[in-house]
Amino acid sequence: MTSLIAQAAAPATASPGGGYTQVIMLLLMMGGMYFLLIAPQQKKAKQQAALIAALKSGDEIVTSSGIYGVITNVKDDRFVVRIAENTKIEIDKASIARVTSQSDAEEKKSS
Repeated sequence: MTSLIAQAAAPATASPGGGYTQVIMLLLMMGGMYFLLIAPQQKKAKQQAALIAALKSGDEIVTSSGIYGVITNVKDDRFVVRIAENTKIEIDKASIARVTSQSDAEEKKSS
């Protein structure tokens, strides 16, 4: 009976290298998450920042809320956009979703 108690109380021996394989697997999972989630988001953010930096007067844009307009003036932190005849609004630079067409000066350069 005492031998059974002694065997139950004895600590189980860990397999050699067991702790290292868990750390390696954890690092591999973190690396995979970086390449699947973080890197594409950073790439998209850089593309959006480059798009906004390249905008100028005359570019036709769509805002994130779906408003179509033409940029009439570029300020430090916002754009003045004409959305209808005699109707202009000021929008934040971050609210630009996409560019529908570049200005005429850009089109003449490419042709």
